[in-house]
Amino acid sequence: MANFRTHITVAAAGGTLMAYVGWQAQWWVAPQALLVIALVAFGGILPDIDADRSRSIRLIFNILSVPSLVLGVLLLQPWLTPGLLLVACGGIYFSVRYLASVLFSRLTVHRGIWHSLMAAGLCALATAALSFHLLAQPAWLAWSHGAAVLFGFIIHLSLDELFSVDLEGARLKRSFGTALKLGDSRRPLSNLLMLITMLILVPWVPPWGVLVELFHQGSLLWR
Repeated sequence: MANFRTHITVAAAGGTLMAYVGWQAQWWVAPQALLVIALVAFGGILPDIDADRSRSIRLIFNILSVPSLVLGVLLLQPWLTPGLLLVACGGIYFSVRYLASVLFSRLTVHRGIWHSLMAAGLCALATAALSFHLLAQPAWLAWSHGAAVLFGFIIHLSLDELFSVDLEGARLKRSFGTALKLGDSRRPLSNLLMLITMLILVPWVPPWGVLVELFHQGSLLWR
């Protein structure tokens, strides 16, 4: 399995490539390109959210606490005084950064459902939905954000599989096939719950026609 530095370095490099291609195609300007790099890098460490103790899980929940705070302020500001809002925001940060982290580590298994293409799709849909509704981004840019996380996620899974091959001994390690997979064959309930979550997200994502058009434009770049 690749380590944290390898995951984030390769994902950042992939994000830079994706951002450059999109910038050359005039899909986004420089500040938006920087966000694409960050999202690919974030996706590159996201599968390790199921690790009990790792730098990835600490960084992931630190990052997730920021949009959670923003969402909390937007929802609670009309109802609370500044003092109570500050207390509520502190509670939100503590809950996401610490409680959610502990709960997640106890409910998930490393190299389980979160190391799968299904999880990659879920994170991509969630990112696109949040970008479209919470950040009020245009549909094409929201889908681009989702694609960036998906790209980083797949980079992570691919690296884990590559590191499962022992080139010197010409053999496959026991971990081979546990990362780049469709779902978790050992835990059908996890697959079902994740599929249900994806279906719940479907009405909230940007229009699908925009995604189809993005794929079409992307295919033209390689002709």
